[in-house]
Amino acid sequence: MIFNSVTFVLFFGLFLLIYWLLGTRKLSWQNYILLGGSYLFYAWTDWRFLFLLIAISIFNFFLGIQLEKTTHETKRRLLLWLGLVQGIGGLFLFKYFNFFIASFNDAFSAIGFNVNLQTLKLIIPLGISYFTFKTLSYLFDVDKGKVEASKNWLVFFNYVSFFPTILSGPIDKGRTFIPQIETKRVFNNRLAVNGLKQFFWGLFKKMVIADNLALITDPIFENYAQLPSSSLLLGAFFFAIQLYADFSGYSDMAIGTGQLLGFRVTKNFESPFFAQNIAEFWRKWHMSLTSWFTEYVFTPLSISFRDFGKFGLILAILINFFIIGLWHGASWTFALFGLVHGILFIPLILTGKMNKKKRIAKEKLFPTFKEIANMLFTFTMVALSFVIFRVEKIKDAFHYFIGIFSSSSYESTLFEKRFLEGEAYVTVFILLFLLVLEWKGRKDNYALENRGRKLPRYVRFLLYAFILFLIGMFAPTNETPFMYLKF
Repeated sequence: MIFNSVTFVLFFGLFLLIYWLLGTRKLSWQNYILLGGSYLFYAWTDWRFLFLLIAISIFNFFLGIQLEKTTHETKRRLLLWLGLVQGIGGLFLFKYFNFFIASFNDAFSAIGFNVNLQTLKLIIPLGISYFTFKTLSYLFDVDKGKVEASKNWLVFFNYVSFFPTILSGPIDKGRTFIPQIETKRVFNNRLAVNGLKQFFWGLFKKMVIADNLALITDPIFENYAQLPSSSLLLGAFFFAIQLYADFSGYSDMAIGTGQLLGFRVTKNFESPFFAQNIAEFWRKWHMSLTSWFTEYVFTPLSISFRDFGKFGLILAILINFFIIGLWHGASWTFALFGLVHGILFIPLILTGKMNKKKRIAKEKLFPTFKEIANMLFTFTMVALSFVIFRVEKIKDAFHYFIGIFSSSSYESTLFEKRFLEGEAYVTVFILLFLLVLEWKGRKDNYALENRGRKLPRYVRFLLYAFILFLIGMFAPTNETPFMYLKF
């Protein structure tokens, strides 16, 4: 069940009525209804994984309580390691075991040895990367005393399985989300309207921007060996925007759905393509994941390596982003993608600019020439790195880059041919529409949050009606899954 489906609209509409009509009587009723809806939503994908989700919830619920009670340092370390083995071990088994076995076989085959270790026939449970990171951060925070262990199983189970975010995030930490589950939600009209607007904006980004760009990028990446460099460069740029519109669209819909239920979900994107360097990009891209790795991986590593100065900081960054890359999937392309982003940090570390923050076009309508140049350079580097993210194998990325820098730059592109048919004008228009609204809303939680607030109501109505018109005109007829569901 995906957000951009008729099934979800029917499910959520009915669920919302039950949740607010019956759940307002008692907090426990509200949480029982929420848990039942979350389990139904998750079981719709594959009911067998529901038992895994419940088992993980039970295990971490009791482990958290025991971890808080234990004062003996050695026993606490053992309990924490038990949680790590369960969390990381589950991820490794379902997501990475076959990948490492296949890589092991290939490595020995390359040097002439025939090793044929058998892989397992496993299906990766949807959302395992997300709810595993939720439980791990919860255990880390209990161990450090940042949050009290939940003594209410209903509250904790809801935290792990909250259906708007279980499949593709954002990744909420227990210390910010559990208190919301422990508090009775009262219908807030302003929050609900804001949630509906954010869901609406996410739907536009997914169905109008991402799905239409896929019609251009998919043929380019599938036939890159036969295309000129201008087409390949176009494919790289458009895929970066497609990925952003698809994933941030999901996040907007998840956050909006949460607000309709009375929750404030962690922000996940902040106009990342307006970033002026790679560090700023990662502070604005998949923010909940970046925050998770910064707190639980990068910071401990940088403390451990602090005696090595800038070299230690570089090493911490490289390890951190290598793991971030592998988090996305069991492929060396993802590992290389993460490593490339870590390498892009090195000049910032050497010049002492990694942590410097500067608001773009502060109190101005337009950015300066230098800010524009920084944005374009950062976007180009990110877009080229996403080629590695998109292809199946590292050799495909290598050949794609060779094609970009080939001598075929001035041949007619797919995009130019689409202009002759009038199709590309629509693409340019909707991208400009997205860019303008994102720029205007770069300081807000999402682009539509404060658009037209000071204007007459009919003007705001016309804006929403126009976006709805675009969705109706240009959204695909089939239900297309979100790209990050596979991670």
